[in-house]
Amino acid sequence: MINYLQAIILGLLQGVTEIFPISSLGHSVIFSWLFGWTNIVNSQSSSQSFFVGFLVLLHIATALGLFIFYRKTWIRIIKAFFSSLKKRKAETSSEKLVWLLIVATIPAGIVGLAFEKILRSQFAHPLAAIIFLFINGCILIIGDRYMKAHRLRQPKRDYLMDTTTKHTATKMTFKRAVLIGTAQIFALIPGISRSGVTMVGGLYTGLDYEDAARFSFLLATPIILAAGILELPKFFGSNTAGFRGELLAGALVAGLSAYFSVKFLDKYFRDKTFKPFATYCIAISIIMLLIGITGIRHF
Repeated sequence: MINYLQAIILGLLQGVTEIFPISSLGHSVIFSWLFGWTNIVNSQSSSQSFFVGFLVLLHIATALGLFIFYRKTWIRIIKAFFSSLKKRKAETSSEKLVWLLIVATIPAGIVGLAFEKILRSQFAHPLAAIIFLFINGCILIIGDRYMKAHRLRQPKRDYLMDTTTKHTATKMTFKRAVLIGTAQIFALIPGISRSGVTMVGGLYTGLDYEDAARFSFLLATPIILAAGILELPKFFGSNTAGFRGELLAGALVAGLSAYFSVKFLDKYFRDKTFKPFATYCIAISIIMLLIGITGIRHF
């Protein structure tokens, strides 16, 4: 059903493209089609296949990579959660950030539980993923144009300090957190990036690129981890029997690549924009569309 090379390539794609604003699920669909892995393409749209178990491991590994990188921030967040419960109010910036993350998680969490399987089965096809990847590039361009029109330069920072908590808690309201959380719903469609839509949503709430990126990565961690844990029993089902070693190898690569991807982007967005990612999404979608139209690889 899947060999070590395929699992490792898909794990690498997951770890990198889940963090970069270029859609992990979209890339797994498109590249499986491009490489002629028809069994994997077909399994991605089926709820009764080994790919569901593989996706579970990839999600858990990716979330762990994010958690490890931001472990100091998460320790503060967890402590702030219990302290706010004890006081029954959020006084500090860390305590407010906790509830901003919780509120932002609710919309995508509800819709994901109800419709994730339906959306994956309907849109996990090469042509649909290509079209939505193009749309994802356009969303990133819109985000850049908004920033150019409203804030030409990002503020200077003291990078010896973690300022994400303070800046986010100061600039963001709970209403805006709900809007960002709602934007995540579109990431259930292959081709639309979770990190991309949440970062663009963060820009519209008043955050700069860096804070929007960090809030996006913090927000993604519990959602990705919860999605994996809820479906974890499927990894031990009969559909994955016989090649769990391959799936674990892919998950290990996903976790490592996620860690190094967020490490890169955490510095990148200090003074850079979405432009290269938008250009990539649009260019690769056009190239893949031409490949399909010309019959080099049939849809």
